[in-house]
Amino acid sequence: MVRVQNLTRADALSAVRNPLAFIAERWTPASRTVQRAALAALVMAVVIVVTGGAVRLTGSGLGCPTWPKCTDDSLTATSAMGFHGAIEFGNRMLTYVLCAAVGWAIIAARSQKPWRRGLTRLGWAQFWIVMSNAILGGIVVLVGLNPYTVAAHFLLSTALITVAALMWQRTREGDAAPRPLVGKSVEQLVWFLVVAAFLLIAVGTVVTGAGPHAGDSSEVERIPVSWENVAKLHAVLAWIVVTLTFALWFVLKAVDAPQGPLRRTRDLFLILLSQGVLGYVQYFTDLPEALVALHMLGSCLVWIGVLRVLLSLRERPEAVTDLPGPATTSALTRA
Repeated sequence: MVRVQNLTRADALSAVRNPLAFIAERWTPASRTVQRAALAALVMAVVIVVTGGAVRLTGSGLGCPTWPKCTDDSLTATSAMGFHGAIEFGNRMLTYVLCAAVGWAIIAARSQKPWRRGLTRLGWAQFWIVMSNAILGGIVVLVGLNPYTVAAHFLLSTALITVAALMWQRTREGDAAPRPLVGKSVEQLVWFLVVAAFLLIAVGTVVTGAGPHAGDSSEVERIPVSWENVAKLHAVLAWIVVTLTFALWFVLKAVDAPQGPLRRTRDLFLILLSQGVLGYVQYFTDLPEALVALHMLGSCLVWIGVLRVLLSLRERPEAVTDLPGPATTSALTRA
């Protein structure tokens, strides 16, 4: 048995003043633990997007008609509110699970030795995005599922996924200056891919805002454009992303690039093909709810895949501290 030290009054005051530093002094997580914490935050960021889509697709967007309470008289959903109230309130509760995952990532990053300040900042960035999106989610309810606020809600979730994916990648790297693995022309091609993928996701929110899934059975404002025409633009952008990905894979093969960028590009290409097939099937079957939910999951995976391609273009080894050599050591000894 390991003896637990008794906490003194000074320890208690220290824990209150700076709980993260207090934990860091007494716990040193393994690198694998930090990586798992960052991955858990990323997974929960995707889960909250998918469950938010389920709220919309089941028409439960106003299952809790107000915010921050579920109703004017109740903080939680009641049995009288039925299925829609349970779905909407359940999604709100998942925000706390997401906060717990982000909190674990922050604590693990802060406690790692040596302390990597950049990792901790990425964790806190996720926390503030979650808080901002929670407030925006409340505004979405208060304005009756206005489609523009719903689109902003999804894009802010995409920002959360971006930071979470970056933190997960950084937990598996060192802190030395990044070294490029490919030339400038390849980097420029990848940045074109990133921009095209973001436009693809942004236009996808317009398809949702103009489409038949308003998020509630009541009369909900829609974006005043033809969702079918926007869906065709969405498909064109998807083909551009697929073409850029295939061109990138071809270029990487031609320049004999390292296996990391090649594997990430291959993975993205396979995700895009699956997402494209799913998109066409849901279009020609009048957007069934189950397929739309899978398409939202695919959208998250596509964006993560694009980010992983971008981050694979460089490597960051462990920072090496210069140690005195044999000659210097003997000189110091003589002194």
